Amino acid sequence: MSSKKILFVFTSADKTLTGKQTGWYLPEAAHPYYVLSTKFEIDFAAPAGPNPPADENSVKNFKSDEQCAKFLVDPVAQDKLKNAKKLTEVKASDYVAIFYPGGHGPVLDLAVDEENIKLANEFYRSGKIVSAVCHGPAAIVGVTDASGKSIFSGKEATAFSNAEEEIVKMVQDIPFLVEDRIVAACGA
Repeated sequence: MSSKKILFVFTSADKTLTGKQTGWYLPEAAHPYYVLSTKFEIDFAAPAGPNPPADENSVKNFKSDEQCAKFLVDPVAQDKLKNAKKLTEVKASDYVAIFYPGGHGPVLDLAVDEENIKLANEFYRSGKIVSAVCHGPAAIVGVTDASGKSIFSGKEATAFSNAEEEIVKMVQDIPFLVEDRIVAACGA
């Protein structure tokens, strides 16, 4: 195992604005985990620490996916979830990269969590990899360079789109649309 480490930051949000169950999205954690864990040590963290909530629909919909099924019973991965660190317990200097799985949860908590924004800023400003998938980019909409310029400024990015949000009928469940926030951050 490499001494290089990657930090996966999960949401601690378990309910949307309208009370629907939410959390992190299973394949968006499982698939990157198995790709990266062969080359890197991976730690898990969340604002509230241990046992970040999974989006129950993602578990139901992807339980037959080989990597998702494996992740759900993998004793190492499950121990990492059970013992996820609080964001206040991790230091950017211990990692080469930070990764945010999606699910609607990050829009609800990570986007406004001061510890998360501080941590992601430390990664970004020290030239480390800051990455996210689907709704995960919501967690980094507040990240800036030393001059206060958005992490998205002058860059291309992708995330869960406004159209997708409308298709899944979740617009009213989250405080903002990720696409809108990224476009605004880009100055477009």
